[in-house]
Amino acid sequence: NSKMLEVEKAFCKFAVYGDTSASGNDMTGKNFSKMCKECGVMDGKAVTSTDVDIVFNKVKTKGACTITFGEFQQAMKELCVKRFKGKSPEEALQAVYGLIEGKEPGHVGATKATKVGGVERLTDTSKYTGTHKEHFDESGKGKSLAGREDLRDNSGYVGAYKGAGRYYKTL
Repeated sequence: NSKMLEVEKAFCKFAVYGDTSASGNDMTGKNFSKMCKECGVMDGKAVTSTDVDIVFNKVKTKGACTITFGEFQQAMKELCVKRFKGKSPEEALQAVYGLIEGKEPGHVGATKATKVGGVERLTDTSKYTGTHKEHFDESGKGKSLAGREDLRDNSGYVGAYKGAGRYYKTL
């Protein structure tokens, strides 16, 4: 069945998401939840994140922290009836598989710098004054530890003393 192949492909893509060592044969609860959310199986009304977690823990092998594709199919059989009320279990299952096939994990929560309202003013390092401007170089890039830490000066002069090193020149 080509539909099942597509669903299995999607399962593998979500199974390896965020884990470079994953084989794609089994899926963690986190990735299962992500898959249900992104494919529209979890809609927040009929199927919530709690339902997804409960079903995941129900189908997985005792003591395991991942599910196989077979267990995934079992989980879908349980979730589809909740998601598509009024349809026969078989129709509901096909509808859920229809949501999943051909999907791959998206980078939904990828953080982007915001420029709304007063935030731009706060993140513009060229406008920093006092000790805060010491944290950045001319290009506005952070100096990491060197910009935050008072580097020790063992010259014997107090910090920020302008006449340092001039004493012997006046004699």
